[in-house]
Formats: sequence, C-alpha cells, structure tokens
Amino acid sequence: MAVSIEDIKKLRKITSAGMVDCKKALAEAEGDLQKAIEIVRKRGQAIAAKRADRDAAEGRALAKANGKFAAVISIKCETEPVANNEKFAALVNDTLDAAIAAGAKTVAEVLALPLYDSTVEEQIKVLSGVTGEKMEMGEYAVVEGVATVAYNHFNKKLSTIVAFNNELDEEVAKTIAMQVASMNPIVATRDQIDQAKIDEEYNIAVEKTKAEQVKKAVDNALKKAGFNAYYCETEEHMDEALRKGYMTEEDLAKAKQIKEETAEAKKANMPEQMIQNIANGRLNKFFAENVLMEQEVDADGVEKMTVANYLKKFNKDLAAIDMKRVNLNAD
Repeated sequence: MAVSIEDIKKLRKITSAGMVDCKKALAEAEGDLQKAIEIVRKRGQAIAAKRADRDAAEGRALAKANGKFAAVISIKCETEPVANNEKFAALVNDTLDAAIAAGAKTVAEVLALPLYDSTVEEQIKVLSGVTGEKMEMGEYAVVEGVATVAYNHFNKKLSTIVAFNNELDEEVAKTIAMQVASMNPIVATRDQIDQAKIDEEYNIAVEKTKAEQVKKAVDNALKKAGFNAYYCETEEHMDEALRKGYMTEEDLAKAKQIKEETAEAKKANMPEQMIQNIANGRLNKFFAENVLMEQEVDADGVEKMTVANYLKKFNKDLAAIDMKRVNLNAD
C-alpha cells in the first residue's frame, strides 16, 4: 500500500528511525502507526542484541542540580560522532530530566522510568537500532544536601555534582565542582572512607617506610665498606659491575654478605615510633590527595589552602558533604 510522507515524518519523529526504515515499517503495518512503532522498536532491539559484544567506549556525561538534589548520568555508545548526535544528546538530557523529576537513586530505577512512549531502557535500544551502534546506560549517581551544584566539562564526557551542608554563593559552589573535576577526589570527607581501606593504606605506608629504612642502612654499610651502592642494588647491577670490571667475584660475595647481614640487623631493630610517625605522615598525604575537603584548592586566583579552609572563608560551618564524578575518559 502507498505510505504518505506525512506518516513517515510522524513515525520518524516518534522513533528517530531513518526515512527508509519508517517507510518500510509503515508499509509492513499497512499504515497502522502504532504497529509501525512496534516494528521499528523490535528491529532496534534485534540490532542492539547483535551488538551486545561490542565495546561502547564513547558516550556523553551530563550533570544537573535542582536545589537539594543533584544527579549525574552517562550513556555510552561506540563512536564520537554518535555521541555528538542531536538525538543521542537529547536522549541523555531527557533521561536525566526524568530521573531528577522522579528522584531516582539507582541505575535500575532510571532504566524503568517512562520516557517518550516507552521506558528509558527501551529508548536506548531503539536509538541503538537507529544508529547501528551498541548503546548502554553508563553510570548514574546522586547527591543530596542543603545546596547542590553541577558542573559539566566542555568535552561532554566529564561531569560532577557536589552537595553542601549550607547555602552558598553559586560561584563558590562551581569552584568546588570544578575541583572535583580536575583533582578527582574519591570522597568528600575522610569519614566516608571505609576503615578497611584506611588500614590498607596505613599498612602499605608502614611496609614502604620499613623498606626505605632497610635500604638506607644497607647503602650506608656498603658505602662504609667502599662499595658503590648502585652496583650492589640488584643481581643485574652486580652482573653489570662484574662485566665492566668494577667489581670482582670476591667483591660481589662480600657485598652480598654485607647486604644480608645489615638488612637482618635493621629489621630486628626498627625504630617503631619513627616508623609509625612516617607512616601516619604518608597516610595524611593519602587523605590530602583523595579527600575533597583536605585537597588544596586548584583554582585561578585562589591562594594555597585546603577546600575546607576555602569554604570557611564564606561560612565557618560550610562544608562539602558528598560528591560524585563521572568521566568517560581515562583519568
């Protein structure tokens, strides 16, 4: 049967499918628009299923704040041209709007939300069928507080959200959101880090400090004995020294003996308090690098200070209490 151009345009607007695909679907449905929509949707699902094993490494991230609630989302595809496509951008934007309106907290809740004439999950499949690329929901996260802020980087692949315990100036909030984007903290406050992770970092710091103390003692002992510590550092270095004539077999044997005896003696007589002090210093460095409130502010025109002290300039009780960051590029 003949299919009108008006019906083709109507179906294309609803499904985002190509003109040819819309014409074929309407012809197969004998002009029934609802049946044609279902045909397009099923074809999209079939195409999406065939591409399930592909790598969706591109996509788009987006964050928005609405008073006390902010959310960040990413939807993934295979190529940058599709990520920059108007329909794909609209899908990401409309999905996030629906999620914020519903107060959705999880990816599963977002996928089940009504969108257009079906659900978010169905619409991702439909657009996947239209573009011929694998598409999938990426990340979704929310923060809640007295005030929230969202930041979207110009590359459309990096977005952040931050929650605060008090109202604050928009520019100050944006500075903190950009801090999250640039410095990639893992949490807003120290107490949000699992104790097991803190214990792990402390133990790593202790072992690293002990290893440094042993090496320092060994290097000093070798130097005192007239050996170059560099050529005694590893078996490969010793072999090199032997080949080049810097050390004899007797020298190597003596150096190895000094290393073993000195290392054992040092391990048996570690200055525990000093080890703990150095390890705690390293742990504090870990916090300073990974906790938003303890990071140094990375912003033009701001003197060196922690985020906590920066916020105190505006309100002594002001603090960032939660944050989320989505980045489709490798950090």
